[in-house]
Amino acid sequence: MTHSTRIVSALALLLLVGCSSSEEQAAPLRPLAVAEQVSSILKKDGGYVVNWAGVLTNSNPWHFGEHVVATVIAKDAAGKEVVRLEQPLDAVPPAGSLPFSGEVVASEKPSQVSIDYRPAEWRQAARIVSAFQPFPISDVMTVRRNDGYLVVGYVSSPYRLPAGSLAVTALLRDKQGKLLGGGSTFVDDVRPKDTRRFIMNIESVADTGKIAKAELTARTWGSSSRPYEQLALGGSLPTRMVKPTTAAFLKDRGRYAASAGDARP
Repeated sequence: MTHSTRIVSALALLLLVGCSSSEEQAAPLRPLAVAEQVSSILKKDGGYVVNWAGVLTNSNPWHFGEHVVATVIAKDAAGKEVVRLEQPLDAVPPAGSLPFSGEVVASEKPSQVSIDYRPAEWRQAARIVSAFQPFPISDVMTVRRNDGYLVVGYVSSPYRLPAGSLAVTALLRDKQGKLLGGGSTFVDDVRPKDTRRFIMNIESVADTGKIAKAELTARTWGSSSRPYEQLALGGSLPTRMVKPTTAAFLKDRGRYAASAGDARP
């Protein structure tokens, strides 16, 4: 093989590798998946409360799923539509999930509920997945009541910038982990090193005695990833360190003084 032939072969190989890399980068993004969902119909004063809750998952590690819309349709026993509602959902973070819930009051009695989802629009994240930290929830208290299931707690932010508005969602589960229903509320102006209280009374479960756990999450509100990205780009608060209460070691364990002629690090 001549020198010029080897050069041509090497260039061809580089072009082939480049084309393969381009094809891999251009691979289509995986759609959002419905991990679980549930709906319920309860008779209340003034009509019938139609409630739904679910979890969407995003398996794409570098992209937000934006502008997702859930279309909820409830029909009566004859197949007539008594409810049609489009619910814009919040942005789904990269390699993350979106718990959500909603409800509407129907004047006529529904017998079945179906939920469909509009495909997400994709936006590449400005930071790696670990930069999008969860919003801590603490001091949660739950109370079974005749008119629902009361959930009270506090939410805070791990970021340096204030969070304008957060959506807090509670998913209610039985002892086996089965999803029974859920509810959501909103908390505004969550500032660094501060906590804000939230309260929600969830009426989606007829028999509250079946509820064994309330699974709570908080997220930025809005169908765009922009609020979450702005918080992440502003940086997170330093991890709180607790001062040790024990005395310092007289000498470092596992260390030995090196001789003058030993130049090892």
